[in-house]
Amino acid sequence: MATVSLGFNIDSPRWDQSTFVGRLKHFLNITDPRTVLVPEEELDWAKALVEGCRAGLVPPGSSQEQLLYAKKLYDSAFHPDSGEKMNLIGRMSFQVPGGMAITGCMLQFYRTVPAVIFWQWVNQSFNAFVNYTNRNAASPISLRQIGVAYVTATGAALATAVGLNLYTKRAPPLLARWVPFAAVAAANCVNIPMMRQQEIINGITVTDENNNELGCSRRAAVKGIAQVVLSRITMAAPGMIILPIIMERLEKFPFMQRIRVLHGPLQVLLCGGFLLFMVPAACALFPQRWYLFHCFPSCMGSQEPSSSPSSSLPIPGKA
Repeated sequence: MATVSLGFNIDSPRWDQSTFVGRLKHFLNITDPRTVLVPEEELDWAKALVEGCRAGLVPPGSSQEQLLYAKKLYDSAFHPDSGEKMNLIGRMSFQVPGGMAITGCMLQFYRTVPAVIFWQWVNQSFNAFVNYTNRNAASPISLRQIGVAYVTATGAALATAVGLNLYTKRAPPLLARWVPFAAVAAANCVNIPMMRQQEIINGITVTDENNNELGCSRRAAVKGIAQVVLSRITMAAPGMIILPIIMERLEKFPFMQRIRVLHGPLQVLLCGGFLLFMVPAACALFPQRWYLFHCFPSCMGSQEPSSSPSSSLPIPGKA
């Protein structure tokens, strides 16, 4: 095992975060679904080791591999702003197992209105939980705002799904299979901005290259949240667009018609295959921090930080 090198910084990215490939490797690491099975005691050990390392108190005999593994567990289970342990369902490492089950069922049970309503409700409940868990800790949101966001997003999903489901009754079967994706995309456009409305109203914190707070920016919050919406839609798109095409063709074979009871589990497994790559890929689309060159008055009626190439902004909602 390699010893801890002099000047080792546990918070320094292992891969270049200015490139898509570097960010992809980073998110492949922290969205690893295997970390869902890690015991709570091991997660607490990882947090203690990471915080000790930050304070310069590395336990004797610790290797660099142990520290990096502890940081992987820490990033997968603890909120990046508050450091609090996140609930299991809201962690990014749960996106694959949770998402594959719900998406597979949405794609399988799309024919009847009651089934569409139920699975869209389940999906929006899951999304609201994830969005709330990964919210910006500096922008608290009230229970009333959470409720309004949840009801609005669920309503948007149900209206889109039920409306298109009825509209496509006489359309080619493949179009009906794509209705769940349209509903998911519509709901994401509502759910995320509503859940993160405080960031739009009050702005998000702008820091310099040394993490010194310079002020806040509403314009940056809008841009960051728009990127989160696009990332979430991109995350779902391949599985929910390509998988219906695959299933539409497979179901024409006689052997598939004999095992209809296995169509649901098969779609769940195939969705897992898509999400295993798409979750980290979608998270890696945009940098978590970006430089702000142009600032304008738009934060609580006051001046935003002056233009500076060293000013950077955290993207809200990214793991």
